[in-house]
Amino acid sequence: MHVSRLSLADFRSYADAAFTLGDGFVLLTGENGAGKTNALEAVSLLSPGRGLRGASLGEMARKGGTGGFAVAADLRASTDGEGEIRVGTGTLAGAPERRQVRINGAPASANSLSEWLSVLWLTPAMDRLFVDTASARRRFLDRLVLALRPGHATHAARYEAAMRARNKLLAENAADPDWLTALEARMAEHGAALAEARQATVDALSSRLAEAPEGPFARAAIALEGGEVPDLAAALAADRARDAAAGRTLVGPHRTDLAVTHVGKSQPAALCSTGEQKALLIGIILAHADLVADATARRPILLLDEVAAHLDPVRRGALFERLAGKGQVWMTGTEPALFEGIGAATRIALGG
Repeated sequence: MHVSRLSLADFRSYADAAFTLGDGFVLLTGENGAGKTNALEAVSLLSPGRGLRGASLGEMARKGGTGGFAVAADLRASTDGEGEIRVGTGTLAGAPERRQVRINGAPASANSLSEWLSVLWLTPAMDRLFVDTASARRRFLDRLVLALRPGHATHAARYEAAMRARNKLLAENAADPDWLTALEARMAEHGAALAEARQATVDALSSRLAEAPEGPFARAAIALEGGEVPDLAAALAADRARDAAAGRTLVGPHRTDLAVTHVGKSQPAALCSTGEQKALLIGIILAHADLVADATARRPILLLDEVAAHLDPVRRGALFERLAGKGQVWMTGTEPALFEGIGAATRIALGG
């Protein structure tokens, strides 16, 4: 599937806009503040979650607008129009934090969007991923998992809900032990599903990275660290006093971290240069896109925000060559010259 038409109403800087798009490269150019990243964020909302900025729904509504917003897209499976699907998401003015989703006009859950479309992205804010917090790397990892396992978001939400309820009970002086046991059993059930899906994704992606050809993008090795507990329910029950004193749950898959190593240097990614970290991240995203395409028989849509501007000409050309003919790829830049050599593409100039 690719987005053949994107319509925006009261979304971020867009009062009303529509874009007709082809499969392949979609190049958005314009000055800073022209709305390039806003358009990518709209596309990212065609998948479960809070989009590429991780913003609240209320932040996405245009200031001075109706109070709500709408993002709608026609998804086309082929250039002849067969298999076209209409999807939309947004909020109503009276409920700015309640997300609405429709598929072919019928109400649907946000998680059901992943049945039709996979969306992956790379933004400048992600450049610090390897020196950021473990929670930031878990969110990154879970986006990778979600593209392969649509049910992953449900397990994550239920695990987090049970953990919050357990933490609240532990903060009370007279917590009901039976209710704690029930919550811990729920955490163990969904935690096992989270751990299994993450490990399976890391294993598959590790193999794909190892098979990647030598080139201008540094090769990464990835692994999971921490969070593995053989009998989580028993560990949680044993740790109630410690967790109550800490005010949080200290064991479980919410403590997992994604470890990344620069293979050529046998060096943790966090110790690599900024350019090397960028190259490692691009390599992971490209390998994962290929993995998703093989596993699901459909290419994910890639959203690459300001990537070309931060690459030297050799890496830029290699990136364009590797992405050519591999589904819809959205890229942003301040100048059209950044995309010389791409060839056929949908080119959109914003703010001019």
